[in-house]
Amino acid sequence: MIQRTLIKNICIVNQGQTIVADLLIDNGLIQKMGNVNSEGNAEVIDGTGKYLFPGIIDAQVHFREPGLTPKGDLYTESKAAVAGGVTSFIDMPNTVPNVLSIDILNEKYRIASEQSLANFGFFLGVNGDNIDEVIKLNTSKLLGVSDDGLYFTKKGNLLADNPETMEKLFANCKSIIAIHSEKEQIVDENENTYRGKYGENVPIEFHSLIRSEKACYEATKRAIDLANKHEARLHILHLSTEAETHLFRNDIPLKEKNITTEVSVAHLWFSDKDYPRLGTLIKCNPAIKTEKDRLGLLKALLDDRIDIVTTDHAPHSLEEKQKPYFQSMSGMPMIQHSLNMMLELYKQGLVSLEKIAEKMCHNPATLYRIEKRGFIREGYFADLTIVDLHSSWTVGKENIFYKCGWSPLEGTTFQTKVTHTFVNGNLVYENGLFNEGIKGKTLAVANN
Repeated sequence: MIQRTLIKNICIVNQGQTIVADLLIDNGLIQKMGNVNSEGNAEVIDGTGKYLFPGIIDAQVHFREPGLTPKGDLYTESKAAVAGGVTSFIDMPNTVPNVLSIDILNEKYRIASEQSLANFGFFLGVNGDNIDEVIKLNTSKLLGVSDDGLYFTKKGNLLADNPETMEKLFANCKSIIAIHSEKEQIVDENENTYRGKYGENVPIEFHSLIRSEKACYEATKRAIDLANKHEARLHILHLSTEAETHLFRNDIPLKEKNITTEVSVAHLWFSDKDYPRLGTLIKCNPAIKTEKDRLGLLKALLDDRIDIVTTDHAPHSLEEKQKPYFQSMSGMPMIQHSLNMMLELYKQGLVSLEKIAEKMCHNPATLYRIEKRGFIREGYFADLTIVDLHSSWTVGKENIFYKCGWSPLEGTTFQTKVTHTFVNGNLVYENGLFNEGIKGKTLAVANN
């Protein structure tokens, strides 16, 4: 049974301001905000000194189910998500089988409805093999289509490397088209250069030069030019370079943008200075690059050229990650710690609480037209996260919920802690304990 809960005297971070108020949750929805009298049959939470955010919406994850479940699955990774204050996620299509048909997409929704503790949505995959089928579909109710991760299946699957395929898609698809933006040809040339020097044991420090700024910038520039030509709805995933940020606009509201982008928390947190310490644990595509890039991405996030923050959560086994450079898998688990990472940047004076809520909650809901989520408003789903900004803890194997059991953040001490996470009004996480009786819901696409 969904709980009736009254949160008293809490700092609500929402829509550009922080106010102290009460909030009543009933029947899965936010019923009332302001000065709310005690309700006799409601569980009361004293929020004094704590902060209430809309539930985080992570719009780019790789939860590995079906087909890759030794790394992670919809249950384990959604559990890690809610422990980190993430109440909704959108999962990428590079599971096994790849999500290249509506039937496979619907099967993922079915599995999630039985397993996921958080709300869920899924991208339909698109590549050269299924583009003709995709452009025949009515995509208006899809969250989006994407090629991300499909390049692991075989070479040539990246839309950014196939301008003819990309142009065909842009001319015919009316949903959001979210792409992985790197030129494979440039990456291949760089790989051959470094393989010639070092053989198979290329030092990880060269990863950002192999998956280079040029590979990213040229792909992104071409994709934007083609999207503008066709007035297509293009979203560039996990931006990684300062140079690319100048290709995006901040002079119009998000709702009016046809071209949008995101940054993953890893690219805001790490730089190439961290390769000697963490090695292939932080190998990801596109690569973590220089400190100049990290700071440039943060600046673009603050001035609204970058629209949302995601994690690109991509668990692999520790054994897979610790192999030599060319064999080591790309990607890392992030979702349990993404809000803490952003709040640590807040503690450093680099970003406001209101901007965190905008980029992790409001804007993902706006960008993907997610119905009645992402904001703290009466009548909206009660997806909520309570944070203690004055409670330190250290990441260690004993408190990691990822199925893969590791994190590149092990040993990191955060100054903030997620204490409560509500999903559709259900208190699913409270101070290390989980209530798994009620599962998450499908993310619905709003009509307007």
